[in-house]
Amino acid sequence: MGPADRSEQRATQDEQALVRRLQAGEDAAFEELVRQNAARLLAVARRMLRSEEDARDALQEAFLQAFRGIQKFAGDARLSTWLHRIVVNASLMKLRTRSRKPELPLDELLPRFLEDGHRSDPGPAWRTDGPDPVESRELRTLVRANIDRLPDIYRNVLLLRDIEGLSTEETAGMLDIKVDTVKVRLHRARQALRTLLHPHFAGEAR
Repeated sequence: MGPADRSEQRATQDEQALVRRLQAGEDAAFEELVRQNAARLLAVARRMLRSEEDARDALQEAFLQAFRGIQKFAGDARLSTWLHRIVVNASLMKLRTRSRKPELPLDELLPRFLEDGHRSDPGPAWRTDGPDPVESRELRTLVRANIDRLPDIYRNVLLLRDIEGLSTEETAGMLDIKVDTVKVRLHRARQALRTLLHPHFAGEAR
C-alpha cells in the first residue's frame, strides 16, 4: 500500500470515527463538522445564490438538516458528498421561495439553422491562442455573471451539472424533473451561455 492509499484509508477511518461521534450526539463532533466544512459549503451556496445573506441562510439550514438527519447517514457516500447535496438542496429551496428576477428570453440566445442544417449565424471563431483563459479569475467571474443571466430553470441545471458536478440523474432528482428534461435544458443552457460569452472571446480565426 502506497502513501496515497494509506492517506485515503486514514481519511476514511477519521470520517467514520467522526460519524460515530456525531450519531452519539457529541457536541464537539458537531463543532468539528462545522469547522471542517463551513467555508467549502458556503462557497457552494454562494455559487447557487446571488445574495450573501441568502447563502448564509442556506448554509445554516443545511447544517440544521445535517444535524437532524445524521442518524440516517449510512455511509453510502462520503460525508462531504452528503453535506454538499444538503446545501445544494437548501439553496434550491431558497431560490424557490424568493421573488423571481426579470429573465432574459432564452430563444433569442439559441443558434438558428438553415434548411440544410447549417447555422445561419456561425459568427467568427473564438480565439484559442494565448494563455489558457479558464485559469483566470476574470474569466470565472465573467462566466458566472453570464450564467446568472439565464432563466432559473436553465441556470439551475447548468450550475448543478457543470459547476457543482452532479450527475444527470442527481440533477433530475434535485430539481424533481425527468432525466431527459435535464439533458434538453443543459444543452440549451450551454448554447445560450456560449452566445452570451461570444462577444468577449470572438476574434478572427487564425
